[in-house]
Amino acid sequence: MGMQYRATTMSTRGMVTTPHYLASQAAITILQRGGNAVEAAIAAASTIGVVYPHMNGIGGDNFWLIYNAKSKKLKAINGSGRSGEIATIDFYKSKGFSKIPSRGALAANTVPGAVAGWGEAYSYSLQEMGSSLPWSSLLEQAIQYAKEGFPVTPSQQYWTEVNLDESDTEFRALQRFEEFSRVFLNKRRPYKAGEIMKQEDLGNTLAIIAENGADYFYNSELTEKIVKDLQKHGGLLTVDDFKQHTSDWVEPISVPYREYTAYNLPPNTQGIASLSILNILNHIDVKQIKEGSSTYYHVLVETIKHAFIDRDQYLTDPAFVNIPIKELLSYEHGLSIAEKIKDNESAKQLQLLDAKGDTVWLGIVDEEGNAVSFIQSVYHEFGSGFIPKGTGIVLQNRGSFFSLTKNHINALAPRKRTFHTLNPAMLLKDGKPALVYGTMGGEGQPQTQAALVTRIIDYGMSVQEAIEAPRWLFGRTWGASSNSLKVENRVSEKVRMELESMGHELEVLDAFSDTMGHAGAIFIEHKTNVKYGGADPRGDGMAIGY
Repeated sequence: MGMQYRATTMSTRGMVTTPHYLASQAAITILQRGGNAVEAAIAAASTIGVVYPHMNGIGGDNFWLIYNAKSKKLKAINGSGRSGEIATIDFYKSKGFSKIPSRGALAANTVPGAVAGWGEAYSYSLQEMGSSLPWSSLLEQAIQYAKEGFPVTPSQQYWTEVNLDESDTEFRALQRFEEFSRVFLNKRRPYKAGEIMKQEDLGNTLAIIAENGADYFYNSELTEKIVKDLQKHGGLLTVDDFKQHTSDWVEPISVPYREYTAYNLPPNTQGIASLSILNILNHIDVKQIKEGSSTYYHVLVETIKHAFIDRDQYLTDPAFVNIPIKELLSYEHGLSIAEKIKDNESAKQLQLLDAKGDTVWLGIVDEEGNAVSFIQSVYHEFGSGFIPKGTGIVLQNRGSFFSLTKNHINALAPRKRTFHTLNPAMLLKDGKPALVYGTMGGEGQPQTQAALVTRIIDYGMSVQEAIEAPRWLFGRTWGASSNSLKVENRVSEKVRMELESMGHELEVLDAFSDTMGHAGAIFIEHKTNVKYGGADPRGDGMAIGY
């Protein structure tokens, strides 16, 4: 047994892990009331959108992997929104922009898909999984926290402070947005950890959605209110953009890994990169490499670099481009890359994306064996920073990631989905969920997923130990120009020196650095049906079972 700070949570019936303890509790309450994994996920997702508002909310997008124990099928929902019908490269160019602004009304150029994602999952659960709880009951706890308040976490205090930095108006200085200041500041200063924060407007918005159903968000007075204020501030979205929004069922993509099958979401998500890493590692005997050695980190980082080359070449909305998923995830492609890595050619300096993600991942397994791997985000912390007046909805800035270069793979076009860093994951064994896992953190998502899978499957670590083990992050975080390899300072100096001698440009971060994202995992032991849950000490989360 390696070093472990928190106990792995174990249970026989239900298991929940989310990056905020109040959301974990909301989900477990639903399971104990007889709700299924999907219903519990909606309760957790709506709650975490209130109590962790810098990371996600109803103005963002989500993606789902849902395993239905009755039908033994794994389904996926792409709950990401498309750009507006008048969002064009020419529009931004005519306003003098060479890139889409990161904040403000012009950054909020895609429809928020989160609520429709919940609605789609709920109707599936009603029809196919025998939902037992009314829609309105799933949002109860979220509404209560919004209206009556909740104690602010140190994470929210920190990210609010960071985002008031007036020296960086491209990404920060969010106090310039009137509604942001009104909602997220307390007498013009950030709420301190432990202070009670209420979001009356958001509470009212959630209450109307609870009463009228998910569609209300996309076709009602609320829609008109959102659009009116957005357009008043120069925004692009129209009522029609909202009316036409659909969250879509998509076929999950997969690769074999050891005696498991790894599943993820197809493009426009980077699930293809997460699977590509495992597809390459299939050809490397990871067990022969000592976990935590310089060789371990080196092999994983080189694998990641190659997976990212493919990703950056192809990833966008598949409705606009034909993406060769089969070839990219083929046995042969994995083998050819593994051979290059074994030959130890140092990969050429990659031009990595500037993709930060402030996101929440959560996992739920219920008593019947249904499982959900779910991820929800507003992109940068506090998204666009723009809140349509009187709604409490922080609109995402995911569409600021589109390129304004016409021949770029991810070029902006009307009604198009942008490249998405979000990707929830699941490993199945003999057709049943064995590992439900994921993390927040843009570029870091495929990397941390690879860390969890190798540590749990190849090295036999407990889920909590695997989550807590030192992590790395290759690439840029937004605002940073270097393509360095960031490692936590718990990686020994000897290993760090060896990595530098292999040509890695290292940057050493604190132990349990927030930069590494907040991961979570649930491992299901099929023989005993014991569920093992873990949550990341880097976040405010908790794994709870019963």
